[in-house]
Amino acid sequence: MSKVAVVFWSGTGNTQTMADAVAEGAKGAGAEVTVLGASEFGKDKVADFDAIAFGCPAMGAEVLEEGEFEPMFSDVEGALSGKKIALFGSYGWGGGQWMRDWEDRCNAAGAKLAVESVMANNAPGDDILDDCKALGRALA
Repeated sequence: MSKVAVVFWSGTGNTQTMADAVAEGAKGAGAEVTVLGASEFGKDKVADFDAIAFGCPAMGAEVLEEGEFEPMFSDVEGALSGKKIALFGSYGWGGGQWMRDWEDRCNAAGAKLAVESVMANNAPGDDILDDCKALGRALA
């Protein structure tokens, strides 16, 4: 049984809804899933999991949330080489540049993006939640 972490930050609840769907998909595929807020995760926990899904909405000028998520992700970034990961999050403006920048960071760190990242414009609809479940299954 694979161990999957779903690590996220959510301000409005949209990214949390997506995180719940990711966890549901991974559990449905037989993984042992741990859901953690950004403040509960650090580089010391990366090795505890076979795969990690990271979720964060776009903030400001299409950047990761800077109070909790960005500091956590900067901390773990160096430990992601060879790690199977996936990214998800919501946005309310812009065209998803925060996700492309985030993917570039992960690739530069040597992480293995297991599946196409999932983005929701505002609240995720059923199709996006299905994509989140598929993301979770891909990590399991």
